[in-house]
Amino acid sequence: MKHFLSTGHLSLSQIEELLDAAMAFKANRRVTNELAGRSVALVFLNPSLRTRASMQIAVYELGGNPVLIEPGSTSWSIEYQDGVVMDGGKTEHIAEFVRVLSRYVSAIGVRTFAELKDWAHERTDPVLSAFAKYATVPVINLESAMHHPCQAMADMLTIRERFVPEKKRVLLTWAWHPKALPMAVPNSFALAAAQSGHDITIANPEGYDLDDELISQVQRCAESAGGSCRTVTEPEIAFEEADVVYAKSWAPAAFYGQPDAAHASELRDQWMVTADRMARTANGIFMHCLPVRRNVIVTDEVLDSPNSLVIDEAENRLHVQKAILASLFK
Repeated sequence: MKHFLSTGHLSLSQIEELLDAAMAFKANRRVTNELAGRSVALVFLNPSLRTRASMQIAVYELGGNPVLIEPGSTSWSIEYQDGVVMDGGKTEHIAEFVRVLSRYVSAIGVRTFAELKDWAHERTDPVLSAFAKYATVPVINLESAMHHPCQAMADMLTIRERFVPEKKRVLLTWAWHPKALPMAVPNSFALAAAQSGHDITIANPEGYDLDDELISQVQRCAESAGGSCRTVTEPEIAFEEADVVYAKSWAPAAFYGQPDAAHASELRDQWMVTADRMARTANGIFMHCLPVRRNVIVTDEVLDSPNSLVIDEAENRLHVQKAILASLFK
């Protein structure tokens, strides 16, 4: 059994193999039999459009049966902490929930967001880790407190389609948002871009740094793959000659435990992706995982331009997830 929890456990050759498979699935989209006779549980503890739809369709197009489960809505609510006295609102412990599912299905996909309460705890991915601990079948991370590897693989496929496999100057830029958001998407994008050998720049306001250990891992991966990683706090510098601009808001660790914390409003215009800033790039492409707030994260002019690949990026979730699922049962 092998789980797919982050790209961190993959070598560059394994990433490329998955991308090759995804491109093959995309080039010849049809129902196949890689999952014939198998069911895959898709456990969603949080809302979803792209992940939910693309995973259900991916399982179906591989000949399998997707089983959608929404704890607290279409199934019992889950307690994931060990040693607790379950006399509150949670109905079933994850130890039973996951072990029972493992008797029914061939794999379990799980989506569980960060609660933004305690970064030291949440950076360990407690819910995802509990699924992996108790499962006797492969577990696929469909976004957790720390990582979103399926999105990151779709991002790498999108870059590869535009530029073919070669090193590019990639900018991951923070953007303002009316509420604090988790770090999973930027964490995974930065890691996968570094593993792929790109030269990555991470731009954010002072005090909005990603997790120190994650950044250290990104830097090690970049150096190992022949790329580089730098961090900057000035957006105008960051955009210079970039081939790829990936915008995403995130809340730094200091925001965890502060449910009413809000980003300073003056940061909105300072960090929005605009046509003027894109003009500083090397005719760069614009990417975002979606959903995106127009004229907050990025202007209409950029989002609707020919260099915006957000729809291709969203489509590619389907193809990379088919590649990931198929790889688990080779």
